[in-house]
Amino acid sequence: MKAYWISPGATGTSVERRETPTPVPKAGEILVRVRAASLNRGELLGGAHGAAPKPGGGVSGVSVGARMMGRCGGGYAEYALMDAREAMPVPAKLSWEEAAATPLTFIVVYDMLVAQGHLAAGQWLLVTGVSSGVGVAALQTGKALGARVIGTSGSAEKLARLGKLGLDVGIRTRVADFHDAVMKATDGKGVNLVVNNVGGSVFAECVKSLAFEGRLAMVGHLDRVFTTTLDVEALHRQRLTLFGVSNRLRTAAQRAETVRAFARDVLPYFDDGRLRPLVDKVYELDDLAAAIKFMESDAQVGKIVVRV
Repeated sequence: MKAYWISPGATGTSVERRETPTPVPKAGEILVRVRAASLNRGELLGGAHGAAPKPGGGVSGVSVGARMMGRCGGGYAEYALMDAREAMPVPAKLSWEEAAATPLTFIVVYDMLVAQGHLAAGQWLLVTGVSSGVGVAALQTGKALGARVIGTSGSAEKLARLGKLGLDVGIRTRVADFHDAVMKATDGKGVNLVVNNVGGSVFAECVKSLAFEGRLAMVGHLDRVFTTTLDVEALHRQRLTLFGVSNRLRTAAQRAETVRAFARDVLPYFDDGRLRPLVDKVYELDDLAAAIKFMESDAQVGKIVVRV
């Protein structure tokens, strides 16, 4: 089968095409015929989405030919293996490309907004770097939950596009200078939850922008700033909660628990039309290098997908 290997490096990302044997599912895995895969900046790990022609041993509830989506390694290939516990049915209204843009992005957003962020209707959500894939999904999910959303971006054009998706307040900036605008929008109270896609360079500004008992989710590091300072007095005074959402050290069982909760709480929103992933561009698998180059340009609004 045709497959692509990606190697991030100091001088750029290299992409190598190889012919490899079709993988064989072990117990608890399913073999999927990949139809589309999304690009994930944090891991360059595709979420494979396609028909599931061959379950491994110990797998139930998955039929041959079913449309499935989920997280997996080696998604930039014609076939890939997926942990059956992380596989979900594709909502009928979604295309293959939209399905590819859903699991990794919206599940991490569920983790931030619902599981750990406890975002409620009427509360304020601030999303830095709101035009990213996770940023757009956070905006969409926040609105579906009844929250009011503020987003930052360096592009007025991107903010205008996201206004059509319900962005309440757009702040045009690429640096840590949004506190005053946030306070003005929230009548001086601050926001209840921050999703920080940008990284350490705006961390202190995010803390300043939080309301009493506010929560701060760290998810991205577009700025490549991995260390910062913390105002410990503000942490105590405001009774703040700070948390991360990386899955790298979580067990498969822990990830599966979040997938099940997402399928229960949010997946119905895709069936009834309240949520639909925003796909910026679709590339063919053989154009994977061009897709990665476009992602690294930061020009997209939403997700980038490759079609297999």
